[in-house]
Amino acid sequence: MLVFFPERLVYLAVPKTGSTSVERALHRRASAVFRDPPGIKHTNAKGYERKFRKIFERKNLAPVETIAMIREPVSWLGSWYRYRRRSALAGHKNSTENKSFDDFVEAYVSETPPDFANIGAQSRFLCNDAGELAVDHLFVYEDFGPFISFLSDRLKREIVLDHVNASPKMDVALSTDLKNAVKERFARDFELHAEAAKSF
Repeated sequence: MLVFFPERLVYLAVPKTGSTSVERALHRRASAVFRDPPGIKHTNAKGYERKFRKIFERKNLAPVETIAMIREPVSWLGSWYRYRRRSALAGHKNSTENKSFDDFVEAYVSETPPDFANIGAQSRFLCNDAGELAVDHLFVYEDFGPFISFLSDRLKREIVLDHVNASPKMDVALSTDLKNAVKERFARDFELHAEAAKSF
């Protein structure tokens, strides 16, 4: 999470949507940077409302707007799968080293995902308890242009993002049945991504 206090803007870092690259590019410009632990770095919309909004809007200050990114849901799963397959996690309960992508996604859509597939959902990160979008400005990961343009205008500076902390490259293909299962169980993620894509 990055706070730009004078500009009344907070960036909420959805995991696996380029958040490390954004942090690297803007940490010197931010009023506050929340890097650790991961639960704070990746504070979701509900957590922000509960823990931080009152702090940043005290003494009749103007409201703070929030900004975030969303990734196409199957691509997002592929990034998680590849990230958890890296050698540093070998032997860990979160590792996917001995799992196929189908294994990972099948576990993800189950009623009680095992540790290696227990990664939450982008919609839960971005929405309130009623399932309503709780972020003011939502951009899509597949097109960083509008996101960078918005931040450049708001922060009054040119922004260049480097690609860092990328998951290992690997071809991942999902069976049609499992893709349909993801779409059914996490329909809100697909809706939010489609709505954000249409906005720009």
